[in-house]
Amino acid sequence: MKDLFKSTSSAAAENSWILPVLLVAGGIVVGFIVEKILIERLKAFARKTSWAYDDIIVNALNFYTTFWFTLIGLYAASYNVNFTPVLLGYIHKIIIATAILSVTFFCAKIGVGIIRQYSREKTGDKASASIFVNITRAIILIVGILITMQSFGISITPIITALGVGGLAVALALQDTLSNFFAGIQLLITKQIRTGDFIRLEGGEEGIVCDINWRNTSIRTPQNNTVIIPNNKLSSSKVINYHLPEPEMNFPVLIGVSYNEDLDKVERVSLEVARKIMSEHPAAARNFEPLVRFHTFGDFSIQYNVILRAATVNDQHILKHEFIKQLYARFKKEGIEIPFPVRTIITKNS
Repeated sequence: MKDLFKSTSSAAAENSWILPVLLVAGGIVVGFIVEKILIERLKAFARKTSWAYDDIIVNALNFYTTFWFTLIGLYAASYNVNFTPVLLGYIHKIIIATAILSVTFFCAKIGVGIIRQYSREKTGDKASASIFVNITRAIILIVGILITMQSFGISITPIITALGVGGLAVALALQDTLSNFFAGIQLLITKQIRTGDFIRLEGGEEGIVCDINWRNTSIRTPQNNTVIIPNNKLSSSKVINYHLPEPEMNFPVLIGVSYNEDLDKVERVSLEVARKIMSEHPAAARNFEPLVRFHTFGDFSIQYNVILRAATVNDQHILKHEFIKQLYARFKKEGIEIPFPVRTIITKNS
């Protein structure tokens, strides 16, 4: 009889774990089904809309849907296990804190995605201003951590007070870092320098702005190297931005012709070639009338500039390349001479 009672108690103990396990497993299964069916349909619907931000919100639900349903299963299962009230209270606090943290990371993912999408729409470049991304992520995570601590019964008022007092000491110790931080914010707010812009610095360095973060700005040079400049140095130096007020850029092509040539003919031929280039080449700015301007009586040639306009600063090189090739061929056809350097040497007999 005693052995029968033990076996009955053991079976009852084993059966007491069946329902909690089923609840947890059920939460995982329901979350998986919701993610694979409902979330996938929401993604398909979001892809059809022209609004990009709904894609960010729906894509952020990946993993979190199954995770949240699993937490719901764990919470329900905890009521069906013979835990002591104190232990049950701790378990509930851990589950709630985990849920708060997961919602925090979910909101941070959405916030970062929105900032990046907004930056992409404003700059037309995939590169994002990571300083705003980092600020957004940090603010959301700090708020989530404080709420999590509050859920454990930890008073956050002394922590906030300590952060305020300690912040002053940190600000004094990190003056250069904070200077770079606020200089980066100033650059982004004024939009005088944006990611994707081609700039030239006072020291001669030039390239495309790849990123503006909390400490420095990264520039990729035409040689495919990276120049890293502290934000406070960049904001206080002279900078030429070739994308402002617009990306299109005028540039001259220097040419010299013989003194024996008819300058009216030279001008006409040069303009014909320039107009053809401007109307056909994809790197040329549209609706621009090229110019010819004679400017110097040189040692062996009359020099002039043909002024063209490229769609961007980087397009000027290929545009100049094609123009010189076509102008040279046209000069040969028209018999227009491009003279070689000539020096006349006069000697005196002794």
